[in-house]
Amino acid sequence: MAPNDSAQITGENGGTGELPAGRRRAARYVVPVGVAAVAAATIGLVPALAAAGDPDLPAISAQELIEKIAASDTEQLSGTVKVKTDLGIPAIGGLGGATAGAFAPKGGTEDGEKGGSAAEPTGRMMELASGEHTLRVAADGPAKQRVSILDSAAEYSLIHNSGEVWAYDSASNEAYHAKAPAGAKGSGKDQAAPKDLPATPQDFAREALKAAAGTTSVTVDGTARIAGRDAYQLVIKPKQDGSTVGSVKVAVDAGTGTPLKFTLLPSSGGKAAIDIGFTKVDFSKPAASTFDFTPPKGAKVTEADESKATGKDEAHKVPKGAGELGAEPNVIGEGWTSVVRLDTGGKGPAGAVSSKDMPAQAQQFMDALGDKVEGKFGSGTVFKTRLVNALMTDDGKVYVGAVTKDALVKVANETK
Repeated sequence: MAPNDSAQITGENGGTGELPAGRRRAARYVVPVGVAAVAAATIGLVPALAAAGDPDLPAISAQELIEKIAASDTEQLSGTVKVKTDLGIPAIGGLGGATAGAFAPKGGTEDGEKGGSAAEPTGRMMELASGEHTLRVAADGPAKQRVSILDSAAEYSLIHNSGEVWAYDSASNEAYHAKAPAGAKGSGKDQAAPKDLPATPQDFAREALKAAAGTTSVTVDGTARIAGRDAYQLVIKPKQDGSTVGSVKVAVDAGTGTPLKFTLLPSSGGKAAIDIGFTKVDFSKPAASTFDFTPPKGAKVTEADESKATGKDEAHKVPKGAGELGAEPNVIGEGWTSVVRLDTGGKGPAGAVSSKDMPAQAQQFMDALGDKVEGKFGSGTVFKTRLVNALMTDDGKVYVGAVTKDALVKVANETK
């Protein structure tokens, strides 16, 4: 096994474990913003079982391993991953798919239409916020990706192929279709697909490493055998008090620098909140047919533009009174204990729809998470998970962070 080696990430560039300046621009708010994205529609992949005995690899420093990840140019791969997420929230599988609009006001949309496509991506990705799932993934550069969620009797697939986005739900025989915005040139930044959503161990690892700037300890902790590949174990730990993140462990492929496994342990202890790992992986070019899709005969096809025009695309609707959430967030603090503040301009919890207008399933979900709190800021409710907490004040402000409840209240009191 490679010997342990540590690097303290500092605020100065050059040989101290810090990422280049261009990679630090989002560091101030990637945690909790990056982690919040994981909590909202997270993909946590169960690590592959290691073979007996860890591989004997050449010694490597934490700085060298970070640079190896940053330099990884893996764009072609296919494989199988397992999904397990334990954020301490109720199972929300029923809120995805055909019930993607569960948090919309009762009675459907303003034009009387109810629900949306069972294949619409945003709602289906919500199902991955809890429980265990099996995924099959494939990628061939930035223009071609495919992710399939496998169930015992059905399959849901999201395919991006050179500017075309298709999603298909075999259980309902429904498909969802969208095109990339003009000028996207197959960059993968399609407005119909969830933006910047981590989907592989490599995505999660890079998001975590962006936060490594003066507030983080990084060490190399031995080796492992993951999905038949030799890997180094990189351990990332916050040095600040008040974070809900205890540590992050990343298994890095010794040959390619591609993260094969990602495990996030909460500071409160217990089992992992997020586990990510390939059980099978192949770095050869996937067959072109992998990214082809034609709706099966009889399938109901919903066009993204049509869905939005008729008000059926509930995932893109903002309830009345929710305020303007598209504004640039105000980031308070830095590193792992930074908190994002938003002003919704509404009343009640984040200016959201009132409880009498909310479906019973959604109301039960919200009640299961909330704790009433008071302070100099006034009063509000803290919605909690094992990883990300959010304080929604009664005057319409929202404080979100991968920090404890007490830390959120303190920030709200100091910034009122």
